[in-house]
Amino acid sequence: MRLHELKNVPGAVKRRKRVGCGEGNGRGKTCGRGGKGQTARSGGSIRPGFEGGQMPLYRKLPHRGFNNHNFRTEYNVVNLSVLENLSEMSEFDADVFAKNGIAIRKGRPLKVLGNGEITRAVTVKADRFSTSAKKKIEEAGGKVIEL
Repeated sequence: MRLHELKNVPGAVKRRKRVGCGEGNGRGKTCGRGGKGQTARSGGSIRPGFEGGQMPLYRKLPHRGFNNHNFRTEYNVVNLSVLENLSEMSEFDADVFAKNGIAIRKGRPLKVLGNGEITRAVTVKADRFSTSAKKKIEEAGGKVIEL
């Protein structure tokens, strides 16, 4: 079978409803857009939250508190199971992970988490380590270097 031989199942493809093609088809004249006004025009739309000039609800309600979302630190996360799978290496840092397609988000600090087991001595350089990751690496005879 070739790509050009593929066919849809009968009934899978339906023609789109053509609007504005005469009064008889039920979608003539105003074509389902109602009467006159902003929404009847081409390109006419009303932004979300707009209430026709009335003070919108989101401006009436009080905004309180602090949200850390804009200021949070997002990390490139690597688990110990990944270190174990890269068996040919004994030294790990952000560059090594980037070359191997792991933790590739640029500009983010690197954090090593303790998911998985490590059975050999490795040296890991990262910005942060979880407590369990640090413990497992050191128990296996490895070294943890926090940048």
